[in-house]
Amino acid sequence: MNTPWPLDNAVSFDPYFGEPGRDGDQGHEILPDGKVFFRIKAPGAKEVAIDQFGNIKPLTKVNDEMWEGTVELGRGFQYFFLKIDGADVLNPYLPIGYGCCRPMNFVDVPVPGEEWNQLREIPHGSVARHYYFSTVTGKTESCLVYLPAAFDANKKYPVLYLQHGYGENETGWVYQGHVARIADNLLQEGKMQEMIIVMGNGMTQPKEGASRDMGRMLFPKVLLTDLIPYIEGRFNVLTDKWNRAMAGLSMGSYQTSIVTLSNPDLFGYAGVFSGFLRFPRAGAPEEHLKLLDDKEKFNESFRVFYRAMGTEDQFYQSFADDDDMLKDKGLNMIRQTFSGGHDWSVWRRCIYNFLPKLFQK
Repeated sequence: MNTPWPLDNAVSFDPYFGEPGRDGDQGHEILPDGKVFFRIKAPGAKEVAIDQFGNIKPLTKVNDEMWEGTVELGRGFQYFFLKIDGADVLNPYLPIGYGCCRPMNFVDVPVPGEEWNQLREIPHGSVARHYYFSTVTGKTESCLVYLPAAFDANKKYPVLYLQHGYGENETGWVYQGHVARIADNLLQEGKMQEMIIVMGNGMTQPKEGASRDMGRMLFPKVLLTDLIPYIEGRFNVLTDKWNRAMAGLSMGSYQTSIVTLSNPDLFGYAGVFSGFLRFPRAGAPEEHLKLLDDKEKFNESFRVFYRAMGTEDQFYQSFADDDDMLKDKGLNMIRQTFSGGHDWSVWRRCIYNFLPKLFQK
């Protein structure tokens, strides 16, 4: 297929569409109108379809092996399930990311006017994987760390701890969220301060002795007990609260709310994307909400507390309920909405708008 591949895809930076004699000319092509043409090899199949979380788009059989179709998935980053006779199949000739607790095929349809998340010919920072031992989980954990292009080991930097959502991992903000390229572009344009961005695995699991379902609730403790000390011991960073920020999307937004509102002495900035001050289901901890009833302390504690949501988000009612809870409290918060759902297209807009607000003198 003659189509551009996402250049910072998790699997291959510059893949070669080879071996057509074995697998056929299959893949996808993003058309000028934003629709996507698919050509999939599925010998003997009775049905082949693109399943966009229940929105089924059948492909058409063109010969004994190949299926084709042009479908509308929407602009921006779009996960989907390739279904062959009802079974989910991961296709190696389509881009692959990680979401929904598994590798997933996706397409990334350009959004007009959002060139700020494109890969440009400018100086680029680095993203490296780091390993640290967690006393909370009892095992080695992983994080990704972004350093700006002009990183100087002798200079002290502020730090943003940036979290993914449920079913994703520490790679999400880089490969799906484009945070590194967004930061590079903002720095090139002089619109944000230099900073280190740390992305941890918010679904880390204990080594033993606890339900694996509790893993995502462990991360706030992992962050405070293990990850922050590791970063501050490994890099030359500023360690006061006015040089430390946290943000996250969906599940990561709730983790951000818990951590920052419970520790206003440690964090001066917070970003809650497609997110929750309160967990959308009953029974979750709410002790962190006490700070919201102390207007003076809250407003003294945060230079930026940013909340954002897509207007078509499936959790929008939770966002609206938080609006009602906050009404008349007199809290200095920034509230923003974007067109879109619970997806990376919205979260990219969130981080693009959030980064310039951090660590301003």
